[in-house]
Amino acid sequence: MSLAAYCVMCCRRLGTSTPPPKNNTYWKDIRNIIKFTGSLILGGSLFLTYEIRALKKSLTLDTQVVEKEKMKSYIYVHTVSLDKRENHGITYQARKELHKAVRKVLAISARILQGPFADTFATFDVEDHECAVWLLLKKSQSDDRAARLQAVREMVAAHPWHDYQFRTIAQACDLRTLTGLARSKESDPRFFLPPPPLPPLKEDSSIEEELRHLLASLPQTELDECIQYFTSLALSESSQSLAAQKGGLWSFGGNGLPYAESFGEVPSATVEMFFLEALVKHSEIPTHCDKIEANGGLQLLQRLYQLYKDSPKVQRGIMRVVGNMALNEHLHSTIVRSGWVSILAAAVKSPDIMEASHAARALANLDRETVAEKYQDGVYVLHPQHRTSQPIKADVLFIHGLMGAAFKTWRQQDSDQVLTEKVSEDETRYTTCWPKTWLASDCPALRIISVEYDTSLSEWRARCPSERKSIAFRSNELLRKLRAAGVGDRPVIWVSHSMGGLLVKKMLLEASQRPEMSSVINNTRGILFYSVPHHGSHLAEYSVSVRYLLFPSLEVKELSKDSPALKTLQDDFVKFAKDRNLQVLSFVETLPTSIGSMIRLHVVPVESADLGIGDLIPVDVNHLNICKPKKKDAFLYQRTLQFIRETLAKDLEN
Repeated sequence: MSLAAYCVMCCRRLGTSTPPPKNNTYWKDIRNIIKFTGSLILGGSLFLTYEIRALKKSLTLDTQVVEKEKMKSYIYVHTVSLDKRENHGITYQARKELHKAVRKVLAISARILQGPFADTFATFDVEDHECAVWLLLKKSQSDDRAARLQAVREMVAAHPWHDYQFRTIAQACDLRTLTGLARSKESDPRFFLPPPPLPPLKEDSSIEEELRHLLASLPQTELDECIQYFTSLALSESSQSLAAQKGGLWSFGGNGLPYAESFGEVPSATVEMFFLEALVKHSEIPTHCDKIEANGGLQLLQRLYQLYKDSPKVQRGIMRVVGNMALNEHLHSTIVRSGWVSILAAAVKSPDIMEASHAARALANLDRETVAEKYQDGVYVLHPQHRTSQPIKADVLFIHGLMGAAFKTWRQQDSDQVLTEKVSEDETRYTTCWPKTWLASDCPALRIISVEYDTSLSEWRARCPSERKSIAFRSNELLRKLRAAGVGDRPVIWVSHSMGGLLVKKMLLEASQRPEMSSVINNTRGILFYSVPHHGSHLAEYSVSVRYLLFPSLEVKELSKDSPALKTLQDDFVKFAKDRNLQVLSFVETLPTSIGSMIRLHVVPVESADLGIGDLIPVDVNHLNICKPKKKDAFLYQRTLQFIRETLAKDLEN
């Protein structure tokens, strides 16, 4: 408009004034017009260029910034400038409206290009490259369970995500989603934040003293004899250990012998194992779990876990306590917030089968989204240990025998071993676990569970001297734990070694007398026995001549050939198995086993391993190796696999 007015004025002046010299006036006016027009065009061009560049900068992502932000571990939020002068003026308002219009155009195009997310896209005020992350987060908190599970699967799936995007999920996801990610096999470790900083120890205090205070704060009345024993033992040994640290005295085993500091260090790890044994027993009581949590037990256990990162035995003891506490759903949020899910997520991927299985048990007890069962202490799922889309159609249960364990009993056959308590506790000789590695790969539709319980050859070597448990007592205890783990909800095959077979027989007979356990009976398809002494063992006969059996335990006494309880159990079970038409397969050793360094004998002779029904197969191995195949194509494993497949053929097909 200014340019047009100026031209009109020039024309009027030319029409009314006395004409000056023609040439000079004409070129002067032309020069003025060119100057003004050029200035206007140049200024407008500069203004438009500035606005376009500013708009482009606000709508595009600086890749160099992204590279820098990869190292960040916090969530970004939109901020508003505190300088009020920036929020006023025509220029600011014009830029604001222009940017808003462009963002609307981008949002509409995003709805078109991202059809599946169109219904929720408008609720997110984030950059386009961040939409997938936030949409998955919102989906993971849906009211629809199927949508939540799908969101976790999509998070775990391979994404070309940057580190800060994983961290965004780690900080913004809820407890349920975090547990699901921890139980997903291929989850990225960047989904899990490091545990929060631990509170400092009190001045002039130590972990051992804190453990002592924690244990002393727990109720000490109305406890069974074994809990009382472990508690008093831990407190007693702790007193001696603290005295040794402060005054140079140490009492080995409570016998009052002096300890000289110059000879070495006080074995504090041993003392802390006493505390863990006691805490494991206390954590089986729900009200005691509340006390442990309220008194900072989760943080203290985490500090102990970090301190003994090179001691698998200590770490497994700690995970046993956490796994027991996870049985109480009202403690789940506290366990997750304390940082234990991050620790368990790393442990469950450990190549060490025992460590992974203890972590898997704790995570399964935390995962109420996909796991209805509860796994109590001593019940370990070997497969599947992660969330899986593979339908589980049957259960296979492994029950060890005297001096056995949930993992080492079922390892591959290794070097010759001696049947002593010392060897049974030597965890460094552990190699692998064939039910978890071989059977799980050959039959992925099975849930494979291994059970652990304490046994000993002699009372003086028992972990809890006051714990004199008969086969009948143990069978009731194991049956209760297995039913809580969902055993009986699908077809079952029992696999047992040595005294474990007697426990299986007793459990089934007990379940047949209890209406609430009828599903266990109705779904039992078959039993596999590895050298089970149905008619007794020679083991108890050497209780005087062998130092390891100087005071035979109740378990050994019950294996005596003239035991009336054993004969009654055998007769009742044979009748029960025939009535139920159970499939039975038995293996028996043919080679003697070394007991200590003094004697070799057939622990279970062929005639004792003969149940009277089913096939009985002698194998040229000793009592320890009867359940330890040398390799995957060995006869022992292949015949076992054949029995499981044939017995569950109809169930696996369905």
